[in-house]
Amino acid sequence: MVWRSRRALIISLEGPSLRRRVAFSLGLVRLILVPVIFLAVYYLFAMGSIVDRIVSVDAPVATNAERASIEMLNARRAERNYFLLHDPADIDANRAYLRQLERTIQTCRALEPEERPTFDELEGQIEFYRENFNRAVERLGESNLPPIESLRQVVRTYQQDLDDVLTHSGRGSRAQMIEMLRARIGSFDAEVAATVQAEDPQFRQTSQHLSTASQKIIDLSTELESRSWQRVQQDHEGARALLRRAEWIGGIISALTLLVSVWVSFLLPRQVVKPLTDLKEAVDHAAAGNYEIEFDVKGDSEVVQLADSVRNLIGHVREKHNNAGPTSKP
Repeated sequence: MVWRSRRALIISLEGPSLRRRVAFSLGLVRLILVPVIFLAVYYLFAMGSIVDRIVSVDAPVATNAERASIEMLNARRAERNYFLLHDPADIDANRAYLRQLERTIQTCRALEPEERPTFDELEGQIEFYRENFNRAVERLGESNLPPIESLRQVVRTYQQDLDDVLTHSGRGSRAQMIEMLRARIGSFDAEVAATVQAEDPQFRQTSQHLSTASQKIIDLSTELESRSWQRVQQDHEGARALLRRAEWIGGIISALTLLVSVWVSFLLPRQVVKPLTDLKEAVDHAAAGNYEIEFDVKGDSEVVQLADSVRNLIGHVREKHNNAGPTSKP
């Protein structure tokens, strides 16, 4: 606070030291930067964890589960081909598909240990299917060749179905015709297998076990794929929620930082510059020959110490001026 009288200039100085003010400023900056850095690192690791789970776990498990269904369908196709043609190459193909299916299941198990019950059931069904397929191979090895006349009847019926589809193709759309063709083609293998099974009741039971096991494997693989893609979707939604939360928190911290910086920009310069301006005014008065300056200082800050030095200097100059005044008269 500075004010003047007609006789003397009074300088009032008080407050903390400059070191404390600088330390306060640095501490305030650190107080703002620490949560910003901490939150940035936290959200970076959280987002990285979500992305890593999607890329390294959920998506590969879903892809491998889909592959497992395809491998089971291929093994089933090789099985039906063998029942129809009795070709040993189809046995090797079936067993190769089953081995590949087991490797796929093991890969999924390593990626997703939480699905252990599903993998255990899948492996049990694969083993059950393998045992029944081996039993069917042994049974067919003891029987005669498949009934050619029955197979010919199946082929004729299949051909008649295709002719009917082509005959009525103009009445429906192209998509409907394609769907009907797929239905006819999909039922052909089943009809052939049923024809072979009809000749041997024991083989019929084994074939039913094969069908049940293979369908169970396909169902389990499909459910596993569905759950994996659901986890991918959940992780994706979690990442988006995390991003929105980071944006909100970042905006709030930015606003607080702006307000604090504005407050500091007005407060600190005023506390630091004003005492120095008062001291400059006191020195200017002393330089103009007005030594009637009073200092009201409180504290032990650097500015107060400087004010003491200026007061001592002005007092020393005033004393010399007073002492030199009478000697200079004639």
